[in-house]
Amino acid sequence: MREALNSWHMGHVFYAYRTHPWHGRVVSQEAMAGWLDLNQAQLSRIEGGKPPQDLGKLMRWAHSLKIPADLLWFKLPAHRDEASTEATSATVQPAAMTLEASQAGGLLPVVVNGRTVLVPVDTETIATSGLGSLFGQLAEESAARATEREPMSPLNRRDLLKGGIAAVALPGLGLDELHHVAAALDDAHRYLDGPVVDYFRRVLDKAKRDDGALGPKRTLPVMLGLLGAIESQARDVKPSVRRELLALGADGAEFAGWLYRDIQQPQAAVFWYDRAMEWAQEADNAAMQGYVLLKKSQMAYDERDALRMLTLAQAAGHDRWHLPARVRAEVTQQEALGRAMLGDPLDVVRGQLADAETLLTNAPEDQPDALGTYFNGHTRLLRDAITYTEAGKPSLAADLFSDVMSTGTLSHRDTGFFNARRAAALALSGEPDEAARVGKASAAVAQEVRSERTVRVLGEVLQTLGRWRSRPAVREFRESLTA
Repeated sequence: MREALNSWHMGHVFYAYRTHPWHGRVVSQEAMAGWLDLNQAQLSRIEGGKPPQDLGKLMRWAHSLKIPADLLWFKLPAHRDEASTEATSATVQPAAMTLEASQAGGLLPVVVNGRTVLVPVDTETIATSGLGSLFGQLAEESAARATEREPMSPLNRRDLLKGGIAAVALPGLGLDELHHVAAALDDAHRYLDGPVVDYFRRVLDKAKRDDGALGPKRTLPVMLGLLGAIESQARDVKPSVRRELLALGADGAEFAGWLYRDIQQPQAAVFWYDRAMEWAQEADNAAMQGYVLLKKSQMAYDERDALRMLTLAQAAGHDRWHLPARVRAEVTQQEALGRAMLGDPLDVVRGQLADAETLLTNAPEDQPDALGTYFNGHTRLLRDAITYTEAGKPSLAADLFSDVMSTGTLSHRDTGFFNARRAAALALSGEPDEAARVGKASAAVAQEVRSERTVRVLGEVLQTLGRWRSRPAVREFRESLTA
């Protein structure tokens, strides 16, 4: 058993566990698969295939088998004490001026026609209107309620708006606009109009901007509250406003899908991607439908499903969607990545990457809120680097990653993620010390912003560095990842 654990291969651990003399007889694959929430075929593939690299699954399986933590090559989370500590801290110190608190506001009760309606407001509005003491009391109550629910569950999205979860900061919200929004939430058919939709749009835009600094678990409550408001109010508005509201909702649902991808909750991500597609279809937003197909293709890459990833990218590239030039460039590059994973000739892959570069170079300047505005020259180079890693050219990929990272233009969260990808390329290039150094820096960011997607990539890096596990830099990286 110890030899299996030293192999850093959970499949070998499963086999050694099943066949250990302590059981008296060999435990069948069917029986053990049931303990691990797998089927027999899945367990057989894990035992006979490559080492599993999904850190979340490794942790779950180790918990199920009650393997002592000191025997593992990764660290088991003991309990969710950190999360509860944070919630308690938020209750005791609701006005602490951290980065998150300084950018967040709250849900303020506004009385409309004798009824109380909760409206998300920013701290500036609260301060200038003299409502600070009331907001402090509301924050305490909100934090206490937050400890009683799981805010990441999509099934709680309607409850979030009513429950008082902290909302995103919005600049320049005056009291007149506050009453307008409150009236719209109380009587959508009569009051919900273009300005209120614009207000919701500002909530979404602010959440997108903050995601890179705050991370997904800070941004998701805001998004679920917004999507709950959109879904609720869309039932009662005029048809023209409903289409406008659902177009905005499709954008927000796609973003929520991305946030769930970042915390490695694929079922919730699929839920919101499907909701984005449904709302985009009803709103007659063809470009958003194609864009969601692109995002589903990128999610297939997360799952290492190369064929599905390629066919989804090809579907996203259909002319019927009328995609903006930047999104077409991203789709073309995504198809190149799929071909690289499937082993197409390098010349074919490079040709598609060149086509993506041409599309991006010739793309007009878009509005700030247009689809795909984030896809710029640096983003393209980072995605090229990922493609070259898949195509068996990790040294070239590592150089591309280094060139972009040295510019310092990425968000905090993206710096952590692409450093993880860079570490992977370095490890595959036979540069264990540099890979470990970069991986350690990435792990610090991943833990700060709680990006499970980054942690998953770093788990793969650790597996690649297994042959160098005795080197000091690799040991330090492993300790930082499991701290």
